[in-house]
Amino acid sequence: MYHRRFVTVPLLDLNAQYVPLRQALLDAVTRVCDSQRFIGGPEVEGLERELCETLSYPHAIGLSSGTDAVLAALMALDIGPGDEVITPTYSFFATAGCVVRVGAKPVLVDSEPGTFNIDTKAAIAAITPRTRAIIPVHLFGQSAEMAPIMDAANQRGIHVIEDAAQAIGCTYHGRQVGTIGAVGCFSFFPSKNLGAFGDAGFVTATDAAIAKKLRLIRTHGMEPKYYHHIVGANFRIDAIQAAVLRVKLPKLAGWTEGRQRNAKRYRKLFADAALSEVVLPVEAPERTHIYNQFVIRVPKRDQLKAHLDANRIGTEVYYPVPFHLQECFKDLGYQKGSFPEAEAAANDSLALPIYPELTEAQQAAVVGAIRTFYRG
Repeated sequence: MYHRRFVTVPLLDLNAQYVPLRQALLDAVTRVCDSQRFIGGPEVEGLERELCETLSYPHAIGLSSGTDAVLAALMALDIGPGDEVITPTYSFFATAGCVVRVGAKPVLVDSEPGTFNIDTKAAIAAITPRTRAIIPVHLFGQSAEMAPIMDAANQRGIHVIEDAAQAIGCTYHGRQVGTIGAVGCFSFFPSKNLGAFGDAGFVTATDAAIAKKLRLIRTHGMEPKYYHHIVGANFRIDAIQAAVLRVKLPKLAGWTEGRQRNAKRYRKLFADAALSEVVLPVEAPERTHIYNQFVIRVPKRDQLKAHLDANRIGTEVYYPVPFHLQECFKDLGYQKGSFPEAEAAANDSLALPIYPELTEAQQAAVVGAIRTFYRG
């Protein structure tokens, strides 16, 4: 069952996804090249329309990256110097980095035990008269606990910006993430469940006026050409990326099911292996987990990672240094020990391969190698 000789398991195998779609993807790229419409146009409009139809988004606006999605959201809500924005300390850098880029102050809070997501009680407790927004992150493909955050924000007139970069298609109590707060921010980075051929992203908005402002912001606040209503930036999604994503979007539901199937298989394999050292991902009630990452928690994490590397099994640490311990945020005044849950996650979490094309033999090899590390 745990025989792993000559089995290579990459963390992510994009080629396995590409090969069956190769001709359709090349046709899509050729279509854009033949049209010579590389900025905006029917491919971008088509992608935005199909995202709304497929995932029940009221407004979807294609952008240049997931990072620019967060930045554009902050700009659209007029957040800047003197404002505070509450974010988790455990996330990808863009969550807090974009807050600093608009001149606001990130106020960091700890993680929720189990799910890796923002500690809702800590976020609410961190609200001050200067708080203008809260950015919950739907980390690794599972929604944060949104109801208490939305209640607190609505009572105080605070914006909620959902960082859903890893959570396309994820739901919270039956509702798509990205449609709960004022703006939802998504990434099409190639490693995401729905990935482009480079950097790309999009935002969702529930309010038509905010959606209109986001569209202005992505083109330097310009409408019509050379007439600028606000100061925006160049946040446009390329037409080639939009065309690629239109080929892939109809496959998203099946790919998500594949990731969920593989997560279920991991649970059985780990149960059969009786590895008490391994803590598996938590699936919280009333939240779908789309498994952008399958993150376990283990003792001797770094040694285990080295062992898996030696056995040709790809893994990754998401994320080794929380924001409050990053050099660039030292002026915020936090210390080691400020956020123990996030620090513990940074020290003992490890992402295993979970892409939909992963085979049962490959998963057995992963679990077998982990079992060998702990049991010899």
